[in-house]
Amino acid sequence: MQGSNDFDPSGPMKEAAMFYSLFLRGHSVESLRRDIDVPKPLADKWFSHVQYDEGLREQMRRAYQYRKQVLAIFDELVTCDKRQSKPTN
Repeated sequence: MQGSNDFDPSGPMKEAAMFYSLFLRGHSVESLRRDIDVPKPLADKWFSHVQYDEGLREQMRRAYQYRKQVLAIFDELVTCDKRQSKPTN
């Protein structure tokens, strides 16, 4: 039986690759970044809400860190794509 805290280390890469495939299909980088990211005001609300117990806050912290990992990987994929598609002189 698998526990509820199973973690797939390749999860952020898989999700970033899915967003990258949308980028390759013509979706704008900025709209994809907004879809991936957790805005700071929302994160601040998550972490400071007094009715959330510490366990829920920890889950939110992990979700926030996960989203930031996905965003960083996505940004790297886009950056590499732009470097590769630059014409060489």
